[in-house]
Amino acid sequence: MKLDKNFFSENIKTLFYALIIAVIIRSFFIQPFYIPSSSMEPTLLVGDRLFVTKYSYGYSKHSLPFSPPILSKRIFFNSPERGDVIVFKTPVDNRTDYIKRLIGLPGDRVQFIDANLYLNNSEIIKSKIKNKTKINCGNRTIDIYRFEEKLSNGKKFHTVYLKDYTYQNSDVFTVPKDHYFFLGDNRDCSKDSRFLSSVGYVHKDNLVGKAQFIFFSSDKKIGSIFAFWKWNKSIRFNRTFDRIN
Repeated sequence: MKLDKNFFSENIKTLFYALIIAVIIRSFFIQPFYIPSSSMEPTLLVGDRLFVTKYSYGYSKHSLPFSPPILSKRIFFNSPERGDVIVFKTPVDNRTDYIKRLIGLPGDRVQFIDANLYLNNSEIIKSKIKNKTKINCGNRTIDIYRFEEKLSNGKKFHTVYLKDYTYQNSDVFTVPKDHYFFLGDNRDCSKDSRFLSSVGYVHKDNLVGKAQFIFFSSDKKIGSIFAFWKWNKSIRFNRTFDRIN
């Protein structure tokens, strides 16, 4: 069979256009992310794959692959809401993606007193939940208390604390203008805004997008997704298409 002389050039064009479309979708609409750590358990588990909407808070250079210096500031900005689960670039290197829960807005005062979270001098109410008492922290399994916390805007979500409450007291964190304060839901197993040298306050330009829902989840401790004979145990079917609260 004789191939048309334009066969290869047409296919290259098709691949090029497909690549451009994929970059546009990833940059301006929706992007998949993989959860590699346990800092957001029980909300997000290691092995969760989720979609993040890039348009939720407007766009900055970090909306684009490799963060090219095209935009000097965020455009079409929409303020995030307290309690949102957000992907952001860490201020330390402006390159690494982190995912945490937004707790402090610009001007807020955040503090831990006797292992209780205070926001603007008011304690965040948490109710103990009697179910799972162990959870992951890296390669370790830790004993925890599980709570439902409720923020001032009515947002509810689950958090866990080590039973010996290793993080008990802190200085007052006063969130600067145009910055945000983030915490992991796995409170004693999370590098977040409490650690100023590694994360600290996050500028609005570093926001990447809002986590919306899980589209796939698997437990790599049980087996690779290529081990189809273990799918009934390794794939978390009950988490598929779960909205992220």
